Amino acid sequence: MYLKKLLLTNFKNYGQADIGFSPRINCIVGNNGVGKTNILDAIHYLSLTKSFFNSIDSVSIRHDEEFFIIQGIFEKKGEEDNIFCSFQRQKQKVLRRNSKEYSRLSDHVGRYPVVMISPADISLIVEGSEERRKFMNKIISQFNSEYLSAVQNYNKALQQRNKLLRDFALSGRFDADMLSIWDDQLIRYGSLVHAVRTQLVNEIVPVFYKYYSMVSNSRESVSLRYRSHLNEGDFKELLAASVQKDRALEYTTVGIHKDDLIFEMDGYPVKTLGSQGQQKSFLVALKLAKFDYIKRKAGFPPILLLDDIFDKFDARRVAQIIRLVGNHRFGQIFITDTHQERLHDILKSIETDYRLIRINEDGIGGVAGNGM
Repeated sequence: MYLKKLLLTNFKNYGQADIGFSPRINCIVGNNGVGKTNILDAIHYLSLTKSFFNSIDSVSIRHDEEFFIIQGIFEKKGEEDNIFCSFQRQKQKVLRRNSKEYSRLSDHVGRYPVVMISPADISLIVEGSEERRKFMNKIISQFNSEYLSAVQNYNKALQQRNKLLRDFALSGRFDADMLSIWDDQLIRYGSLVHAVRTQLVNEIVPVFYKYYSMVSNSRESVSLRYRSHLNEGDFKELLAASVQKDRALEYTTVGIHKDDLIFEMDGYPVKTLGSQGQQKSFLVALKLAKFDYIKRKAGFPPILLLDDIFDKFDARRVAQIIRLVGNHRFGQIFITDTHQERLHDILKSIETDYRLIRINEDGIGGVAGNGM
């Protein structure tokens, strides 16, 4: 599976763009601020129906315009699929596959998977646990609709239970039977979510360690583990033991809504111990482990989007990463960078097809490649 062609209308800084791609490596080069990342984000839209960077679709409309259109032609199993995505202010987003509109956008997710590695990934390290739960949810929900439904139902039950706890505090009365109704819902859906998250982490941890060793070439020891209240005992018993605390605080203090991924280096949090380069190596290895997981689930490699991936890395590390992902098991790759000559020299040493696309202030400035 790969993206053959991308057409943009009024998308971010592009009024019109028509770009053809190599099925292997595509390097998008140019100065900062010319729109290299916007091309990757358009590909992300075609795959996951939304921007990697912003949940508000109107932000992606070019200044002073009323709509944007993204079209892509994918080749998959020898057949071409034409994907059309558009958004107009004050209206619903439209997504079509081969001229047939989806009734639910979620039906499209997972058909053309992508993995984005971006400087924005630093939020996984420096922000709160919600970011890391979203990371797990985004991976699993592409291939497990039951999981996505369980997360949504759990969150609804959690809201109702928290509301009931607040009502108890206001009224001064307590009804254990009423609370147990929402406890049962939390247990039903939370247990499923916990089991699937446990399986995900168990699968990606050994792959993560392998990639970290390849990317970092350093001696530090790293750790990735899943922390959950449900690792500590039966969920029903945990809820029962926390009732008095929940009543005092007026919210639910145990459950999978408190889950987290723990990132450590030499026994200390990566957030506090790791240098910028070490943190970036950690995130690249984590995202490559995600890539392998999706590849196993989908049965083919997802598209890999590397946005400004070489910031904070020296030239040797840059070459090492490109050679790592340049083998054929990684499928189609998109790389953005400001250093055209650096990329060109590395790519010349790899026996694979590549295309180098230059972006300037006026749009697409030129295309070159080896044409293998």
